Amino acid sequence: MIKRLTQTPDDAVFTLLRLFLGVVFFAHGAQKALGLFGGYGFAGTVQGFTHMGMPAALAVFVILTEFLGSICLLLVAFTRLAGLAITALMLGAIFMVHASNGFFMNWFGQQKGEGFEYHLLAIALALGLAIRGAGAYSVDRVITSDRTQSTGVRGAARAQV
Repeated sequence: MIKRLTQTPDDAVFTLLRLFLGVVFFAHGAQKALGLFGGYGFAGTVQGFTHMGMPAALAVFVILTEFLGSICLLLVAFTRLAGLAITALMLGAIFMVHASNGFFMNWFGQQKGEGFEYHLLAIALALGLAIRGAGAYSVDRVITSDRTQSTGVRGAARAQV
């Protein structure tokens, strides 16, 4: 099970995808969880989301996914789980809030809210990481390669006997 979660190609492109998505989600998650970067912090964010009609459990899921998911991406552990959680979060944001505002972001303040183009980009990055893994230079890769190498050594020893 751990091998399936941590298996990843030795590809630096996925490392770049992971780092960029991790930085963006860390900023958003730190606003919601810690009150950094002008955010309201955990209690304020839960209160704000529930005031808008979101169940408290879902508000906690949003906060934890953005904050802990970004940390997983940046610390390079369990990238596939983080990618799946971020994908679910972004799909929820599209269907619950942003779809009614159209495709485009509200760059010039000419529509009632933000569209979902940003969310599609985040989904593309997160799904790529969920499907393929963290890439080169990752804890996930070290975990997988150690397990593969140790299994290979035992298998080779058995073959010689």
